[in-house]
Amino acid sequence: MWLLLALLALAASRPLARAGECLGFGPVPLGDPEEMELDEGSQESHWCYEIQAKISKTCLGPDQWGDDCQKDRQSPINIVTSKAKVDQNLGPFSFSGYDKKRKWEVKNSGHSVMVLLEDEATIAGGGLASQYRAKQLHLHWSKVLDAGSEHSIDGDRFAMEMHIVHEKEQGTSRNKKEDQDSEDEIAVLAFLVEAGSKNEGFQPLVEALSDVPRPKMTTKMKKNISLSDLLPEEEKLRRYFRYLGSLTTPDCEEKVVWTVFEETIQLQEEQILAFSEKLYYDDNDNGQELKMTDNIRPLQRLGQRQVFRSQAPGRLLSLPLPALLAPTLTCLMAGFLR
Repeated sequence: MWLLLALLALAASRPLARAGECLGFGPVPLGDPEEMELDEGSQESHWCYEIQAKISKTCLGPDQWGDDCQKDRQSPINIVTSKAKVDQNLGPFSFSGYDKKRKWEVKNSGHSVMVLLEDEATIAGGGLASQYRAKQLHLHWSKVLDAGSEHSIDGDRFAMEMHIVHEKEQGTSRNKKEDQDSEDEIAVLAFLVEAGSKNEGFQPLVEALSDVPRPKMTTKMKKNISLSDLLPEEEKLRRYFRYLGSLTTPDCEEKVVWTVFEETIQLQEEQILAFSEKLYYDDNDNGQELKMTDNIRPLQRLGQRQVFRSQAPGRLLSLPLPALLAPTLTCLMAGFLR
């Protein structure tokens, strides 16, 4: 019996690690958005991404975004899985209205492609102190398939990252203090995207890109889809990381509770590259057209913050105990019978 317990302890102490794990990163420049349409202020026409700043004399790249974007609780960050602390309060999310199908409005914001939601979807649970209402979703990407996400996991970036942006519903907190807390006014659900099989749920959005190549252009999807159509199955959304941070575009307000899901979304490579091929940034001061790609803010320092996770790391630990014991006992019995 003691041998079995030792084997189980060894398994628990060796969580599966993503290839290329990196326990940190070098000097971090400043960087990008949580493009809340309601938060785009006077700087909206002036700030830009690094790829734009290289060919423009007037727009302000990430290293010039101002003092508000240089504070101590900025996003995105590199998530080091081995340093994320398990928080038993981070339970499953409750998704309401995520299954309602609509022909969503799609907009080229000049910095991303945005899907404007109709205030019908809400989230609760998941360790959140309040209920939050979905306002919009947008994406970040690169034409390089391992360089398009804003957050990184153990130093690894992904092809894209999708953000569903929610605002806190006043009066839904567990107490008045939490209702007035400003550090979690916005809840962003972040989904990492990697190349894989074709994603039919995303196809109506991919097809809409051709209708909004230029900034401020809008269109309607030609097919009804729900938010759930864009996401992994709900039971796969129980594993996630949590930290407090900021919007990733100016003015970089530090009022975001971030959820970065471990389960990735798969899109076909052709679907991913469509974002870089069909969309354009604003014309720069040289009159030069620039395809919209690399719309990502550089990683920010974690500082004194703690990243939490919804459960202990390692796929092995998520298995029920009988499923874990069976192969172990089989292996032990085979050894004794030799």
